Amino acid sequence: MERTCKPTTAGILMIIGGAFHVIVGIIIAAIGGLTFLFGFTTIFAAPFLILGIVAIVGGLYALRREAWGLALAGAICAFIPLILPWNVLGLLAIIFVSLGKREFK
Repeated sequence: MERTCKPTTAGILMIIGGAFHVIVGIIIAAIGGLTFLFGFTTIFAAPFLILGIVAIVGGLYALRREAWGLALAGAICAFIPLILPWNVLGLLAIIFVSLGKREFK
C-alpha cells in the first residue's frame, strides 16, 4: 500500500491544535485560581484540557497510522470549540484523517 503524508499531516495538525487547547485551559484555570471565581472558571477550563489531551493522543495515533477511530476522534476534538481561530487546524485534520483512512491499521 502506498503511504502518503495525509495521516502525518493530520497528526501534526491535531497535536498543534490540542496544544493550543491545553494552553487555553491552563490559562483559564490560572486566572480562576488568582480570582474568587475559581469554581466558575474550572467549568470552562476542564473541557479545553480534556479536548486538548484527546486531540494530542489522536495526533500521536495518526502519526503512527494506528487506530483510525481514535485519530478521527482527536481531529474532532481539535475542531470542537468553534469560536477559536485555530479550529481550522482541526477541520484540516478531519479532512486528512478521512482521506488517509486506508493507511491505518
